[in-house]
Parts: sequence; C-alpha cells; structure tokens
Amino acid sequence: MTPTDIDLVQSSFAKVLPIKETAAELFYGRLFDIAPEVKPLFKGDMKEQGRKLMMTLGVVINGLKDIPSIVPAAEALAVKHNAYGVQPAHYEVVGAALLWTLEQGLGPDFTPQTREAWTSAYTTLSGVMIAASTRSLNGTEQTA
Repeated sequence: MTPTDIDLVQSSFAKVLPIKETAAELFYGRLFDIAPEVKPLFKGDMKEQGRKLMMTLGVVINGLKDIPSIVPAAEALAVKHNAYGVQPAHYEVVGAALLWTLEQGLGPDFTPQTREAWTSAYTTLSGVMIAASTRSLNGTEQTA
C-alpha cells in the first residue's frame, strides 16, 4: 500500500462514518445476497454485529500507516472467526460485499483510485488473516 492509498482509504472511510449504521446494514444485506451460505454463521443481534464491524474497520483503517502494529489483532480476529465457522474462502465474498457497500455509500466519491486503494488494503489485511486462519486450522499456530 502506498501512502496515497492509505490517505484515500482513511479519507473515504471518514465519509462513511456518518452513515455507519446504514453502511453496516448494506454490507450484511449484500454479503447474505452473494453468499447465503454464510448467514447461519451470524447468530446474534445484527445491529450489534454491524457496530462491531464498523468499530473494527475503524481500528484497522486508523492503523494503516503502521501495518505491523495491527497485524497481531488481525491474526487474533482471524483465529477467533475460525471458531464461528469462517473459512478462508469467505474472505473473498466479504471483500466483494465491502467494496459494493463503499460504492453505494460513497457514490461518486468512490472513484477508481479509491476502489483500488480499498482493494489493496483489503487484500493486504485479508492475506494476513487468511494465513493466520490457515495456520490455526492446520494446528501450526505459534504463540508469541
């Protein structure tokens, strides 16, 4: 990720924050439309799940200028998601739902450059999470 990518992700997410509840609803609606098989993985209150999603995104996005600082939290989250039944293949549909949500929420502000920056950020972090998830599922997780 370039510094410009990070700035684009952070500035565009700032524009999403005022509509974060709607954005979370859009995200989960889209996720369940394109991957109905993941819906049973969500057993709790979806409004609370949406709040957690937006809070987690905020933490990650604020940490993009120092990715090594957010890697341990991303890895721990991936391992935690294993317990819910999340599979490495699910990360692709989550990324697609996220990009679609951003496009809906940002409208014309979701430029091709902004899409590319978000794709880079998501690819970077989902790669970290998939690796941690796979290590955990294979029983090769190392503790610090």
